Amino acid sequence: MAELSTQGINQDWADIRQGLVRDFAGRDLCGANLEGAKLAQKDLSQAQCRGTCFVGANLQGANLRGTLRGADFAGANLQGADCRNGDLRATTWRDAQVGQISLAGTFLAGAVMSQLDLQDVDLRGADLRGANLAGANLAHCDFSSANLAGADLSGVNLEEANLAGAVLRGADLTGANLLCAYVEGAQWDGAVLVQACLEGTPLMNA
Repeated sequence: MAELSTQGINQDWADIRQGLVRDFAGRDLCGANLEGAKLAQKDLSQAQCRGTCFVGANLQGANLRGTLRGADFAGANLQGADCRNGDLRATTWRDAQVGQISLAGTFLAGAVMSQLDLQDVDLRGADLRGANLAGANLAHCDFSSANLAGADLSGVNLEEANLAGAVLRGADLTGANLLCAYVEGAQWDGAVLVQACLEGTPLMNA
């Protein structure tokens, strides 16, 4: 009986990988191997996807406004995906394509997003506590009211980014580029700004 159940699950995952499943409401995909899955434009907001493997998957334009805590998006195409207010804590994004992704209000605490090109992305009110964004391109991003406490922002490009009201307590901004970033109301207690470019910000002469 257990063998039949396992076969059924494996077939279900195979159908999902091929893009044959349309309705994901109520589906338990926790820990599922959906590597390389064809999920462009799919609505996964009502599925349980904790720890799901989306390595190399096509999630372009997908609705990811649900529970995806601990999911692996390495090498995945997330261009135009809607992750607003979703639970994406402790997710991995190595080499993912993220152009025009929506991340406002998203829970991303502990996420590994180093080296990503997130230029112009909306991250208003996002929770990025302890996230690893080292070396990421964050130019022109909107981080207003976002929580970046303890985040690794070493070597990031924050040129002309909006950090109004953002929390950066204890964040590591070693070597970061904050050229002309908007920082009104941001909280910097304990932030590391060694060798950071602060030209054009009120922090330059602080």
